[in-house]
Amino acid sequence: MHHESLHRIKTGLRERNLHTVCESARCPNIHECFHRSAATFMILGNRCTRGCGFCSVPKLNPRRHDPGVDPEEPANVARMAADMGLRYVVITSVNRDDLEDGGSLHFAATVREVRNALPQARVEVLTPDFCGDLAAVARVLDAGPHVFNHNMETVPRLYRRVRPQADYRQSLAVLRFARTYAPAVLTKSGFMVGLGETPAEVHTLLGDLRVAGADVATIGQYLQPTRRNLPVLEYVAPEQFERYRAHGLALGFKMVFSGPLVRSSYMADAVSEQAQRNSC
Repeated sequence: MHHESLHRIKTGLRERNLHTVCESARCPNIHECFHRSAATFMILGNRCTRGCGFCSVPKLNPRRHDPGVDPEEPANVARMAADMGLRYVVITSVNRDDLEDGGSLHFAATVREVRNALPQARVEVLTPDFCGDLAAVARVLDAGPHVFNHNMETVPRLYRRVRPQADYRQSLAVLRFARTYAPAVLTKSGFMVGLGETPAEVHTLLGDLRVAGADVATIGQYLQPTRRNLPVLEYVAPEQFERYRAHGLALGFKMVFSGPLVRSSYMADAVSEQAQRNSC
């Protein structure tokens, strides 16, 4: 993507007070995704009520700062997505544990606005766990996304270090609920490697995801975004990524996207198309 067009997109995002994960999480694939008419919008602000060890998104302390919710954001995301001519829109959010509904009403409103503005585009949601509130998950699914994604991030043994405010079983329950509540929606989950997990633990995680009904798994290399974040304990070899992919496919996933630069939203359009074909 040309520097000028990327600059134009960034200007449009700032004018509408919008955030993309592509920028906030310092993703290495930003130029390629924007060029392929795909982007991941991060709604509900750019500060998170949780402090996961792997993430560079700034922390929100609701006692010191109430960012509220921008009522114009759903419509602004839809307008920006239309301006960018997106064919595949991923909507994700920070965790907003300070909100009674976890931000699920706002999430659902954004999905509806995007679907109305871009009826031909596919919409993927990448949701937080909503503290296990399945009514909040249902609210988002009722808005009609094509793909439901909730990331496990790592193996259960490492949750205390990597996702201290999350719960492995709770995240699996979110995926299981999505599968049963909206069986026509593709379910997806992603995690990182290089944080100290063993291949056996990755195999167990993949097995748990299949039992929960996940159709697609994404596996990528953890990269330390800032010096404040967890260190990388291992750079996983390409052959190991391929072994994980083969193991997942043998378990019955429609698709496993596994490689060092894979991110949950990276190539989401291609992953979705391929998984659809594999289910025909």
